[in-house]
Amino acid sequence: MSYRVLAVNPGSTSTKIAVYDDSTPVFEKTLRHDPEDLNKYGDLFNQTDFRKTLVMEAMEENNVHSQTLNAVVGRGGLVRPVSGGTWKVNDSMLRDLQDSTIWGRVHASNLGAFIAKAIAEPLGIPYFIVDPVATDEMEDIARLSGIPEIDHKSLFHALNIRYICRLLAAELGKKLEDVNLIGVHLGGGISVAAIKKGRVVDVNNALLGTGPFSPQRAGSLPIGDLIDMCYSGQYSKKELTAYLSKGAGLMAYLGTDSGIEVAQRVSEGDQKAKNVLDAMCYKVSKEIGCCAAVLSGKVDGIYLSGGLAYNDYIVEFIKQHTEFIAPLYVYPGEKEMEALCQGGIRVLNGSEEAKEYPY
Repeated sequence: MSYRVLAVNPGSTSTKIAVYDDSTPVFEKTLRHDPEDLNKYGDLFNQTDFRKTLVMEAMEENNVHSQTLNAVVGRGGLVRPVSGGTWKVNDSMLRDLQDSTIWGRVHASNLGAFIAKAIAEPLGIPYFIVDPVATDEMEDIARLSGIPEIDHKSLFHALNIRYICRLLAAELGKKLEDVNLIGVHLGGGISVAAIKKGRVVDVNNALLGTGPFSPQRAGSLPIGDLIDMCYSGQYSKKELTAYLSKGAGLMAYLGTDSGIEVAQRVSEGDQKAKNVLDAMCYKVSKEIGCCAAVLSGKVDGIYLSGGLAYNDYIVEFIKQHTEFIAPLYVYPGEKEMEALCQGGIRVLNGSEEAKEYPY
């Protein structure tokens, strides 16, 4: 039997949608939203019906009728920590997605579950989220930071990292639970994950925490100097948070977060751009080495994904510094829409059981 699944991935000013018939894409589209249109709704969650209507119209324009859907999958937002997999949307999940105190923020991706419900419930079909950003499979030893007041948190590009892990396991002819991999997502933020037997047992906090700096984020910083910045009087908490999460990394050093632009500057002989790009790649490689230690050196493969994985210079630098650990595989770009659809299809075809949100 064939299954048709709609995936909905809301962003701050866009909504990405995709429909798959099993492994075959029917269509994908990015719906762009004028910020002024969104601002009139005030609260983020008041946008649900507006975005739902646009999704339904886009489906009809592409000759996909809602009655042909077997399930709807929304992007998993900032829920409480859960294991990886496909999760049923329930009332407690929707409540937590609206609670900004859990993670100190609410992200547009939190809308995914609400839009999925709004579309699927009238049709009488199931609706899910898949591998939310708060996916947490870290081993206890990885959580200890050095002081009891702070734990290391699992916030990373879980959807893409875990889906590429599935693809590479299949490429290697192995089951997901039989592989040890190091997964890297190279985007505006960078995630480097140690994957043991299919579980992400350790990973840097790619939002505002640890690991390499990225096109936009600071990554790990010297603690003493960071304390001095906090008490310098130059920044409010909001300003410093914005700087470290959106204006750091390549942006701070080179005035751009575009990997394409930086690579072009390197090719034109810009030594500063080369030094900064090399430093970012160096820190990614260093983090890969840390993950190899987590896995006791038993690594079946390393893979790079995300937009920066299209860049041959970046890929070659990381390969030269890490290929002694394990073979390097490259899956450029992100496969988030495919990952969402396939998460729903795995449940429908019985190869995976949907989980109940436990809170």
